[in-house]
Amino acid sequence: MHIHELTGRCDRAVSWMAGGPARGEAIAAFILLAPALLILIAFTAVPFLGAIALSLQQGRYDALTYVGLKNYADVLTNGDFWNSVLVTFYYLIGVVPATLLLGFFAAYALHRVTRFQHFLRTLYFLPYITPIVAAAMIWRALLNTELGLVNHLFETMGWAPQQWLLEARGLLHLLLPDRFAPGFGPSLSLCCVMIFDVWHNTGFVVVLFLAGFTALPRELEEAARIDGAGTVALIRHVYLPLLAPIIVFLLIVGTAGAFQAFNSFYALTYGGNQTLGSTDNLMLYLYRSFYEYGRWGYGSTVAVILSAFIAALSWIQWRAARNRVYAA
Repeated sequence: MHIHELTGRCDRAVSWMAGGPARGEAIAAFILLAPALLILIAFTAVPFLGAIALSLQQGRYDALTYVGLKNYADVLTNGDFWNSVLVTFYYLIGVVPATLLLGFFAAYALHRVTRFQHFLRTLYFLPYITPIVAAAMIWRALLNTELGLVNHLFETMGWAPQQWLLEARGLLHLLLPDRFAPGFGPSLSLCCVMIFDVWHNTGFVVVLFLAGFTALPRELEEAARIDGAGTVALIRHVYLPLLAPIIVFLLIVGTAGAFQAFNSFYALTYGGNQTLGSTDNLMLYLYRSFYEYGRWGYGSTVAVILSAFIAALSWIQWRAARNRVYAA
């Protein structure tokens, strides 16, 4: 019995070595994946390993000294670092759910509209394809403290003008000063950044949800309507379950993007130099560590910890949704 089993394995090995179907498929797959794999190794794996090596050293690139895990201890005991983590989580909680909700309902409305459909779809996608720095400059002009259109409208309606992108006090304190301290919750300047990024990113979400709506089986919707299901029931029992893979994808991508947000923060808040740390997210803190303070090892440590945050949250989200998402 053992001899026959060994003979069979040898025959299969010889067949594969001779160029059987399995070997051909494996070679074809490797050839097709090789370019992407090489790019991934060259521009992701190698720089990440370099960042880990740099995080164990101190100083600039021309005068590095090995310090072991000292940078990690310095980062994890630094109050400014934890403030940047808090700002990033404020941003994450404020931007990702709002973008998903607005994108979903905008896509549903565009899916139902029959007239001017292509024009409206293009209109929703325009903010996303607009260069983010150019769009931020326009928002900065609108929210300018002295000459901005928004403050001019506030004064016309008898309301007090605001500092907007320069305001470090919390939004809740400005609305209810007797109940909330100035440093409680996200600042008004951070809320302005959140609103800008929701406006800028919603178009991308709309396009993906529209593709999902277009691919849904029409028979399910018609059957649900025949059974008396209204709009709310359709969304809850038909659309959301079938669009769950898209929702999970957008949630994971949106979370990773929230931790890596930089352009809007830097362009809107003048680098965050006038907001007393209330808009210093992790990426802005990382940027300052590298380019303003010249702490290469410290900045690399922040980058490694940031990567660990993103990987951990993505894994948690995937594990939580894996058994609840059903692919068509």
